[in-house]
Amino acid sequence: MKTTLTRTFLRGLITFLPAALTLYLLYLLVVWTESLARALFSPFLGDFYLPGLGIVLLVGLIFGLGVLVSRPEVTRVLSIAELPFTNLPVVKSIYSSLKNFADYFAPHDKDQPQQQVVLLRAPGGEMSIVGLVTRQSFAGLPGALGELDQVAVYLPMGYMIGGYTVFVPRSWVTPVDMSVEEAMRSSLIAWMSSARENIREPSPEPGREPY
Repeated sequence: MKTTLTRTFLRGLITFLPAALTLYLLYLLVVWTESLARALFSPFLGDFYLPGLGIVLLVGLIFGLGVLVSRPEVTRVLSIAELPFTNLPVVKSIYSSLKNFADYFAPHDKDQPQQQVVLLRAPGGEMSIVGLVTRQSFAGLPGALGELDQVAVYLPMGYMIGGYTVFVPRSWVTPVDMSVEEAMRSSLIAWMSSARENIREPSPEPGREPY
């Protein structure tokens, strides 16, 4: 009886926590944007304030920033503003890594290669691992790197930010019909199955212990 009550409570807690944390983060975002908007408009509007103006302001600023960075002249200005971040020894490594990682998930034009989730498996091996193709061609790179006829595959690590990048033959990878966001989310939790998925799994064969 005690075990049943504990399992029931834990199932409810696991269901409640993700939703509660998401709502709490959204609440903090709304409170921050509303207080910022109130501080900005109070000198002009006095005590009058329309609820939700902070969210509208934030969405408008993000959309406006997206419009600006789409213009070539603004891109040139931003490249100049990035000089301190791309020239300082330590800051350069951190900033470039984060920027390249963010650019990988940014929307691409239709004529550019899309991000791709793949299943990596060496010939003759039974072990498989899910990765993300980050480079389709090494042309233009210096030395022996430019001569590689391979693809770069990023292998994310579970329960932490990080991973490994390996260069493998194209025949080693098989495309997977899955979005990059879904693959990264599953990799972050080490592809752990949920309780609902476990319920749908078939029972183990007689005499065989489940993993």
